[in-house]
Amino acid sequence: MRKTRVVLIIVGVLTAIPAFLVGYAAGQRKIPTETVGQSEELLRSIDLTSELDSTKGRPLRMRKMTLQPGGVLGLHNHVDRPAVTYLLQGQMTYHQDGRPDLVANPGEGFAEGRATTHWAESTGKVPAVWIAVDIPKP
Repeated sequence: MRKTRVVLIIVGVLTAIPAFLVGYAAGQRKIPTETVGQSEELLRSIDLTSELDSTKGRPLRMRKMTLQPGGVLGLHNHVDRPAVTYLLQGQMTYHQDGRPDLVANPGEGFAEGRATTHWAESTGKVPAVWIAVDIPKP
């Protein structure tokens, strides 16, 4: 009877170890080689060909900006600092020299190149929050 018990224990252990290893291996996730479930929508872009002489020493940066209702961005230009923006919340009115005013709501934005001189104001009831991506001077 004791031999039978020992044999059953050994058989059980020998059966459990491979089952554990198979389960462990099956639970390990392979590194994916293809993208699945992603979608993409180009929001804004600007051709940099005539915008910059060189990108040496210049970062590409992304910032989250917030402007309180009634707040303003002072008059400035984008010579040698191309930018694209995407509004997340609030409302911005964009005043560009030589062009009609533009009102941006969430999901909209602007592309700003060397020909852009403008100022802007937060014209909504909640703070304007946007993502700004640009290539500033060092």
